[in-house]
Amino acid sequence: LQLVESGGGLVQPGGSLRLSCAASGFTLDYYAIGWFRQAPGKEREGVSCISRSTGSAYYADSVQGRFTISRDNAKSTVYLQMDSLKPEDTAIYYCAARNLTCSWRNYDFWGQGTQVTVSS
Repeated sequence: LQLVESGGGLVQPGGSLRLSCAASGFTLDYYAIGWFRQAPGKEREGVSCISRSTGSAYYADSVQGRFTISRDNAKSTVYLQMDSLKPEDTAIYYCAARNLTCSWRNYDFWGQGTQVTVSS
């Protein structure tokens, strides 16, 4: 049972990145997938979540209108498209799986994280 994030990197303010979260060892269809981030010296915060059934998407206020979450169950992958990036988006981004509806709490599996740095 594994989640692997990829797609992080260094980008200038105003730029874009697309993160991927690939699942293996379990059926992604049955899980809501959340994206979280943790900046140095700060607590981990929820960024976005996509439900397991309807594909409904939820976003933190800080990323609403700039980030888009999507899922491709056939590829067992969830994506986070991040546009109009700001320096305050700099953090390690994690994806996590939850065998229930979307929430910011109580996730069953976590990935190892991918670094996103927004800087000029």
